[in-house]
Amino acid sequence: QVQLVESGGGLVQAGGSLRLSCAASGRTFSSYNMGWFRQAPGKEREFVASITRSGNTPGYADSVKGRFTISRDNAKNTVYLQMNSLKPEDTAVYYCAADFALGSLRLGRGDYWGQGTQVTVSS
Repeated sequence: QVQLVESGGGLVQAGGSLRLSCAASGRTFSSYNMGWFRQAPGKEREFVASITRSGNTPGYADSVKGRFTISRDNAKNTVYLQMNSLKPEDTAVYYCAADFALGSLRLGRGDYWGQGTQVTVSS
């Protein structure tokens, strides 16, 4: 099993930036595809970004493409989400997820999830 802990959320003004971190337990972090999801009040959890084991093929939701960047540091067992040009509609709880299968992860069916970190963007 793997445990995931998100951090880095907070309150920012529109146009600002935040960097989220997801620290994973265990010694097999590099075996997992990783992703970020978010859930706003009254909405379903939605895919934000994913990254493969190698880190060479990141994927993004259209809503964040060009603004967010996902990366990973396998030596530190950590995945990051750099969020730039933030918009009020980015306000949500952001969750980190892990899965051996990239397709399942992208569909929001990751085997492991963190507890989330709140991101609030004011207008």
